[in-house]
Amino acid sequence: MTCATCAVRIERVLSRQEGVETASVNLPGATAAVKVGPRVDELGLIEAVGKIGYGLSRRDSEGVRRDVLDMYTEEERLQRRRFLIAALFTAPAMILHLLGPHALWNSVVQGLLVTPVVFWAGWQYHLRAWRQLQHRSANMDTLISLGSLAAYLYSLAVLPIHGQVFFETSGMIITLITLGKVFEARAKGRASSAVHSLLELGADDATLLVDGREQRVDIDLIFPGDLMLVRPGERIPTDGVIEEGASTVDESMLTGEPRPVEKAIGDEVVGATVNQGGRLVVRATRVGSDTTLASIVVMVEQAQGSKAPMQRLADVYSARFVQAVLLIAATVFVLWLVFDGGLGKAVSVAVAVLIIACPCALGLATPTAVMVGSGRGAELGILFKQAEVFERARTIDTLVFDKTGTLTEGRMSVRSIDTDAERSEFLTIVGSVESASGHPIGVAVGLAADEEEVELAAVDEVESHPGRGVTGTVLGHEVVVGTPELLESRGFEGVARWEETLMSKEAVGLTAFLAGWDRQVRGVIAVSDPLRAEAGPAVARLGSMGIDTEMVTGDSQEAADRVAAEVGIDSVFARATPASKAERVEDLQRRGQVVAFYGDGVNDAPALTQADLGLAVGSGTGVAVEAGDVVLLHDDPRLAPTAVELARATYGTIRGNLIWAFLYNTLAIPIAALGWLSPTVAAAAMAFSSVSVVLNALRLRRFEPFWS
Repeated sequence: MTCATCAVRIERVLSRQEGVETASVNLPGATAAVKVGPRVDELGLIEAVGKIGYGLSRRDSEGVRRDVLDMYTEEERLQRRRFLIAALFTAPAMILHLLGPHALWNSVVQGLLVTPVVFWAGWQYHLRAWRQLQHRSANMDTLISLGSLAAYLYSLAVLPIHGQVFFETSGMIITLITLGKVFEARAKGRASSAVHSLLELGADDATLLVDGREQRVDIDLIFPGDLMLVRPGERIPTDGVIEEGASTVDESMLTGEPRPVEKAIGDEVVGATVNQGGRLVVRATRVGSDTTLASIVVMVEQAQGSKAPMQRLADVYSARFVQAVLLIAATVFVLWLVFDGGLGKAVSVAVAVLIIACPCALGLATPTAVMVGSGRGAELGILFKQAEVFERARTIDTLVFDKTGTLTEGRMSVRSIDTDAERSEFLTIVGSVESASGHPIGVAVGLAADEEEVELAAVDEVESHPGRGVTGTVLGHEVVVGTPELLESRGFEGVARWEETLMSKEAVGLTAFLAGWDRQVRGVIAVSDPLRAEAGPAVARLGSMGIDTEMVTGDSQEAADRVAAEVGIDSVFARATPASKAERVEDLQRRGQVVAFYGDGVNDAPALTQADLGLAVGSGTGVAVEAGDVVLLHDDPRLAPTAVELARATYGTIRGNLIWAFLYNTLAIPIAALGWLSPTVAAAAMAFSSVSVVLNALRLRRFEPFWS
């Protein structure tokens, strides 16, 4: 494909095939994403595209994909060689045209010099134009081929009668446009480098343990259940679970966090992360296209291949554009011939119109910006699922945060213990029951006992009472931990004596509960979910962007108000259920607000779906990730404003590119038609227009998060 017309035509043909639901063609990515039904004829799709002069092949679903970066590197190398040879012949022809005498031998030499330029360096354009003609179509190559051949053949025809020749014009058209192809291929390669960089993170081979022996194999030969040996400094080949050993693992490629993560037996590890410490034996769980890295690559590619709504206008414009240009050029030729009377001038103006009107910039304007923006997002740990996200982010004026696990760390910790018993005895008895319950609060109490080196005891008859507490027997004592109502129902004394302490803890936003044994309340334990250090800066950044913030949580009003006050959120919606979270988002939308929702849990999925923009934390549940429009690979809340900023920057680049491309074609054609542009200048301007929109998109690679 060489221009927007190619992409639109292929897309239209694919969409018309039986069994095809949708088709989207990405010009710079050289891919077609086709959603099909169960009875689609794959060979029929390939044949249909072949009939209109293009080639189509299926990409391997197991992740062995054609590397777009390699494709553009080869394209750049090929076009550079063509340009250098074309320039070697065109330069002396231009010198002869400008400085040489107006003599027959001069014109003949010019013709001899540019002939290999037109028919060797320019053969690529003529061949593709001929294929289009065979299928009764036209594209950018048609305009280039017609323009260069018209100038060359006219010069050849008037050579015997010593007429004005345009040999140097035909040579310069091919040379300058080929130079533009060099820069365009280089820029496209840089735009598509994000996926290439992600693919390079993966390991190429692995050490398998087979019957106790080490065996080095290619990464494609690893299957679920295989045991892999990972030495210090090596990349973990694929997703798996540690069977032997303990180490620290650098997961920065996944989470963006430079701090290594402690890993031990039973912990999950992700392929492409780096083992920094001891020897590990890992059992493979997900391989090939099922790995975390592969899913990230696919998500990035899907975003890069999708189309922003703004592009539909460009597609409509491009669909008939080349045919219109051919008609305009023919009309201009006739008018100049009639009113000016000079055949040479008429040819020159018509050729300038043909060359200046190539819609390359229009075809590259949106997809290059989408590719670079989504690629930069992937480098920062932000995965945009669809290109339309970039437009939606532009109008976001409210961002609703879930609290637990997003603004807070999602793990309880003990903040205080008030007891009239021995502290160690209290922790032994209460900590044993709580640890046995498996509840997050119980885990926190168990960790507190472990930190104080208190040994826990065996527990009998553990029973959880949802929303109220837990009961059990420890060292012969009947233990109850929970709400005052639960302890009173079990006949415990001293509840009233501890109520003031309990209320004082809850007043400052802590989750507090009573604990006792042998029918006597022994004290109060208060826990909380620590606030993330990054939460405050994230909220402040959103405020500076003009975005209002709100927090929704299932916690009590007091606990929610405390967290909101600490991070600077004014509006709080407490004691929320999964359904009421979505209802709250819908209520804000009814008031005319455009809402983004930031969450990580199963209970956030309805709200993520309801929101105009769902920001799902990738370290959360799979349900939340599926429901979100944007996946944030690590749980730093600062990624929320960063994702919106990057999306807005990408949208701005798309809009700027399209405005430039439309203005270029709208203004350039009349200027050329009036005879104010020579074909040589038109060729240079056309090449510059294509490169300019790609270079403008590449500025997104310099986007940095606000905290960097």
